[in-house]
Amino acid sequence: MYKRPKNMSYFKTWQNKIEDTTDPNAYNDFVQDYYLKEQNAYDQILQNGSATVSGKANELADKLGFGDDMIIFTGFLDGIQTSLNTNLELEDIEDETEVVLDIDFEKLFWNMQDAKADWLYNLESWDNVLSADKRSDITRKYKESQIVRVEKIGRNDPCPCGSGKKYKQCCAKKQGAIS
Repeated sequence: MYKRPKNMSYFKTWQNKIEDTTDPNAYNDFVQDYYLKEQNAYDQILQNGSATVSGKANELADKLGFGDDMIIFTGFLDGIQTSLNTNLELEDIEDETEVVLDIDFEKLFWNMQDAKADWLYNLESWDNVLSADKRSDITRKYKESQIVRVEKIGRNDPCPCGSGKKYKQCCAKKQGAIS
């Protein structure tokens, strides 16, 4: 378990801890501990199947497998924040703070794809909240959103630099594309 300094919020302590790479071994241990607890917490949420999870922060942390490690639990809240229908005030989270996780599971699945968190989006417990077809559809749309499309500039098109000249008489000539 990690302790927070007096007069510092759990969230600020989390931010400091996750950014402190001065001791690579301690940092690696911290991150691995976080990933393990994060995976277990998501698995529990998905097995439950309810889009809303709530309770006092310290009770919810314990229920989701973080025990009394409020710093890592706050990191979990930071990670799930973009997948919630209602934002949390992370800086204000204390032991007795009432926390409501109103989860958009489709958005959560998308965000896990975006984070390349295969240890999360491949959990079998996703079957409890999203069908395999729905997950496949989200994955397809996510992959399509990552494709970079570049339109080819024609020789006689206006130059994209804004000079007003034709591309062949401007930037194509400067780049040696046309001699």
